[in-house]
Amino acid sequence: QDYYGKQLQKSKDLKTNACVTSARPLPKALRDALEHVHEEVVARYYGCGLVIPECLSSCRILDLGSGSGRDCYLLSQLVGEQGHVTGIDMTKSQVEVAKKHIAYHMDKFSYRKPNVEFLLGYMEKLGDAGLADEIYDIVISNCVINLTPDKRAVLQETFRVLKPGGEMYFSDIYANQRLSETIRKHRVLWGECLAGALYWKDLYSIAEEVGFSPPCLVTASPITIGNKELEGMIGDCRFVSATFRLFKVPSGSRAGPGQVIYNGGIMGHERELVFDANFTFKEGEVVDVDAEMAAILRSSRFAEMFLIRADGSNAAPQGCC
Repeated sequence: QDYYGKQLQKSKDLKTNACVTSARPLPKALRDALEHVHEEVVARYYGCGLVIPECLSSCRILDLGSGSGRDCYLLSQLVGEQGHVTGIDMTKSQVEVAKKHIAYHMDKFSYRKPNVEFLLGYMEKLGDAGLADEIYDIVISNCVINLTPDKRAVLQETFRVLKPGGEMYFSDIYANQRLSETIRKHRVLWGECLAGALYWKDLYSIAEEVGFSPPCLVTASPITIGNKELEGMIGDCRFVSATFRLFKVPSGSRAGPGQVIYNGGIMGHERELVFDANFTFKEGEVVDVDAEMAAILRSSRFAEMFLIRADGSNAAPQGCC
């Protein structure tokens, strides 16, 4: 908590690019929305690029580790006045910055009442903050899960608060090996999001244990450090900033592979939806999908955007990633 808001006053104070990597170009709608966010909120934010999924109108969204609230205020515009965004963060000074600008943004967006709220609390203990079961359509997180030692608790709590068919869409830092105790206890490497990085294979096992669908990799970018002392500390460890999507698929939705046709119409993705690193859906084009992807599309908020046919003759191999 001391590192963010005390040692770091602004995002430019970071010593690596772990928390400033943008995986892909921003759609115009997001660029325009970002221009409406208060400059102090943007300056005090430390996430990895933008972590904003598609198809958000009227959704209820939870942001884990919301910091100064930048992503929440972006989402506030995208879900609309009928949607709602909750941000939760453990750092009091960051929550105070976020809360301070609620009225400014609601006026900027011409909303009659706030559709955002900010809570002080821990993402491993969402129940302590009063968050009930199955109340959110989407949970996002932007480069903060690495800052908790209990990643399984975070995914378990996320699974609990998501509605059936809901999605966890999140960016984080991953390592190519399990990290040594020396690295994991290094204060600066921890604050820079490296010391708490999860070994990437462990994400798959934890997600399965909790009940999520197999992780779908959206994008990944290598992290460069540019600091000789820190480079010497990590040795041959390598890190990436990656965005994944996990779905809470109801058991009754799994019915085998199929063929899907994207109907188009998602704002900013009218002609083509890049769903993850393996699946790109073009408007009107037939795509063979495996059983897992068919179940995801059938049970999630994307269902009305697709025509889904069972038993595709040339279905893709199992696994999203």
